[in-house]
Amino acid sequence: MKIYVVFYSTYGHVYQMAQAVSDGAKSVEGSEVSLFQVEETLSDEILEKMGAAEAKKAFEHIPLIAPAQLAEADAIIFGTPTRFGNMAAQMRALLDATGGLWKKGSLIGKIGSVFASTGSQHGGQETTITSFHTTLLHHGMVIVGVPYSCPGLTVMSEITGGTPYGATTMADADGSRQPTENELSIARFQGEHVAKLTRKLVS
Repeated sequence: MKIYVVFYSTYGHVYQMAQAVSDGAKSVEGSEVSLFQVEETLSDEILEKMGAAEAKKAFEHIPLIAPAQLAEADAIIFGTPTRFGNMAAQMRALLDATGGLWKKGSLIGKIGSVFASTGSQHGGQETTITSFHTTLLHHGMVIVGVPYSCPGLTVMSEITGGTPYGATTMADADGSRQPTENELSIARFQGEHVAKLTRKLVS
């Protein structure tokens, strides 16, 4: 069974979460996990001014995803930073290019799942994921989140991301905060959970 983890990351937070999601999915026997990134739409000059150029070097080796490749997977786990409570424009551009897949019904019945990063504790983690689900439903995908059997969702001893809709992290306004072990554990759980369900679906 093929599981694709498809992410867009500016400063590397979503990339770290994507790695954890991939690790979780790989732990399930029979899973073939591939990590892809979404094409950047900002110029090198703008990325330099944003202070993101150096951070992006950490994952420049990850291959870009083409819209048609999405049809190859049995499950797709998408990762995006939040932009005013919605997905990033780069991820939106990828999804807006999937009209051909929609016309053919290429993604119908495949599992879709989403994780995200925000700048603050209440910066749109849940709306970003749930609004993302709308597109997946139009494609006929089976949406999977993170059930409360995941211990990390009920941690109250620290500030932490993590929702029943999908794993999340908080980067702080300046990007200085990195994903915590609890947030990464939820991401791993999400990857493993999706892989287990995909195995049942495929079999």
